Amino acid sequence: QAQLVESGGGLVQPGGSLRLSCAASGTILSITAMGWYRQSPGKQRELVAAITSGGSTNYADSVKGRFTISRDSAKNTVYLHMNSLKPEDTAVYYCNADRLVEKTTYGTQTKNYWGQGTQVTVSS
Repeated sequence: QAQLVESGGGLVQPGGSLRLSCAASGTILSITAMGWYRQSPGKQRELVAAITSGGSTNYADSVKGRFTISRDSAKNTVYLHMNSLKPEDTAVYYCNADRLVEKTTYGTQTKNYWGQGTQVTVSS
């Protein structure tokens, strides 16, 4: 089965920057869209940004103008460049691969995958 591996989280001061990476591995034929979600204690998981295979992007209003999502389709990797970070951006960030098509022993299957999550803490 495919796997998503995230990296790049950590502690940063308000106003600082971080870059998250998420690489999908496995016998992957295609991925319709990849995105980043986040969840902080007591809150529901929310969409931060997503990008389709065609390059269309979608952002949460709270991050527009500060975050940029990009994708290297050849490497099945998605990035989230986060600038002007605020304390309210503190959360566990999860990578998502929507409608990932992969080879199996018996043919192909289409599944939605999640990464394990990476902590982003914005604090002075």
